[in-house]
Amino acid sequence: MRRYPIMNILAVAMLLLASVAVLRPAPAHSEPAHGLSVFGSLKYGPDFTHFDWADPDAPKGGLLRLRDLGTFDTLNLYILKGRRPSAVLAHEIRLHDRLMVRSYDEPDAHYALVARSVELSDDGRTATFHLDPRARFHDGSPITAKDVVWSLDAIREKGHPVLRSVFAMATATALAPDQVQFSFAEGAPRDLAVRLAGNLPILSATYYATRSFTESTLDPPLGSGPYRVSKVKSGDSLELERVQDYWAADLPVNRGLWNFDTIRIDYYQDRTSALLSFFADEYDFREEFTSKSWATEYDDKTPVQDGRVKRLTLPDGRPSGAQGWFLNLRRERFRDIRVREALDLAFDFAWTNRNIFYSLYARTGSMFENSELAQTGSPSAAELELLEPFRGRVPDGVFGPAYESPTSDSKGGIRAQLRRAGRLLKQAGWEIRDGNLVDADGVPFALEFLMYQPTFERVIGPFVKNLQRLGIQATMRFVDPAQYIERVKSFDFDLVTARFSPPETPGAELYSFWGSAQADVPGSNNYAGVQDDVIDALIGKVLVAPDRPALIAATRALDRVIMWNRYIIPQWYKGEHNLAYWDRFGRPSTPKPDYHRGVVNSWWFDVEKARRTGGKNGG
Repeated sequence: MRRYPIMNILAVAMLLLASVAVLRPAPAHSEPAHGLSVFGSLKYGPDFTHFDWADPDAPKGGLLRLRDLGTFDTLNLYILKGRRPSAVLAHEIRLHDRLMVRSYDEPDAHYALVARSVELSDDGRTATFHLDPRARFHDGSPITAKDVVWSLDAIREKGHPVLRSVFAMATATALAPDQVQFSFAEGAPRDLAVRLAGNLPILSATYYATRSFTESTLDPPLGSGPYRVSKVKSGDSLELERVQDYWAADLPVNRGLWNFDTIRIDYYQDRTSALLSFFADEYDFREEFTSKSWATEYDDKTPVQDGRVKRLTLPDGRPSGAQGWFLNLRRERFRDIRVREALDLAFDFAWTNRNIFYSLYARTGSMFENSELAQTGSPSAAELELLEPFRGRVPDGVFGPAYESPTSDSKGGIRAQLRRAGRLLKQAGWEIRDGNLVDADGVPFALEFLMYQPTFERVIGPFVKNLQRLGIQATMRFVDPAQYIERVKSFDFDLVTARFSPPETPGAELYSFWGSAQADVPGSNNYAGVQDDVIDALIGKVLVAPDRPALIAATRALDRVIMWNRYIIPQWYKGEHNLAYWDRFGRPSTPKPDYHRGVVNSWWFDVEKARRTGGKNGG
């Protein structure tokens, strides 16, 4: 139960950026460079042949069948309109190549793809990319500087609100057909600016000359990446085919990767039917996010017992971020921090983890959980230097030990927590009348959990009962996925499950989730509606940190302010991938990259294994 799939679909445009680092030249000079990284040197030199986590001799061919939850009605990933498909399609499979791509075994390094090299000005205000003359769209037309400029302008002016805000500080000029220069606004963080240029998805200006960029469509887009959309069944399935004449197939950043001839993604309305379909051999691979399923619903299945289905747990080196119930501060009743603390006290995580999650999770206590970016202990001297100017404007807890959510004995005994919650609610102006919690005007405290899947009911049900013991009229509201998406886009909810997933080196996505300017932008990721100039200022410190120690101090200071303000009721996390797959695949003998699960891009179809496994994808 690590993530809520619909939130991934809703935030797909932002996730294209959130996994990418703030780029700085390494070393810092204006000579053409084959790669960029943050605060240090690159692992791979200009003559590298392939990433260490890829097998350059991996065979090509075969079919990989995946599943996703929810639905879709557009293939336009870059606008707000419509329901976009598959988080897998967003950040595991490239339909549109970028100027540079990540290595994933370094926290934030990028290497040349469409751009064969890049030069940065000494002041960091301009970046000049020299394009590879071989770069092509799938129709054979060249990728030129004109396409890069058009892509930036289209996304900045007409794209998803999150993307518009991120790209707003950059402009681009075509200096030659194979040379494009990015310029960045005065006052823009110089690292942020370069990051945006390197990760811009490149669209075809010619293609969109006869099509509207702002309309949702199920027409397969003209891309330039290793795969193209070949079949579409609206809301039901997508099929992607490997581009046989992909222009960049033999570049070092791609060698040994993108090995499946076909990738199919089938969509299911709920987790239960999806799991049953997996054991019926309707698809090949799944990452299990539901602890109950992982603990109880695999061992007794015949394909698991006879070895045709394998289970694998791999470490996940990425920051786990923060999953929780985001409280909508646009609702007056949630603006009092005492109310927010009271609601947190009513969630008995220890009991939930023991009785529902089979003790597989830990409680989230940080926005940057499972990483060095997370607050720990009391603030360091560097953190205090950042926080002291805001003393009196942030909760006092910010200056003490790291934030921790309340805990219980795991046996359901949270009377002390509920008594404390009741006192906090009374201090905030609420009182019990005839068994109901009401304000001074007698208006009851009502709270609705917006949901679209029944799997969360077993978690929220006990939470609802605890809230009702406080006199709160707490209910669960089930809606269909389409309505859920629209209500979240328009912030029509009391609280909603979401997940903040920062990259290894945070950047502009911090503004998307926590920045004041995004609070009232429909479709933004600022689900809580946070408008706090202290948080804005600390995000600014993160973006201009001159080195990694300064970055860590800034993220930890920011983390303390967000968590002690209790904008979310924290849920849980785990720093690993729980994978299940039909035994039809090979994978590199080297370890997977620290910051990616490395399945879709580096595994391959094994014909002999598939024959032994048999079934619907048995070769």
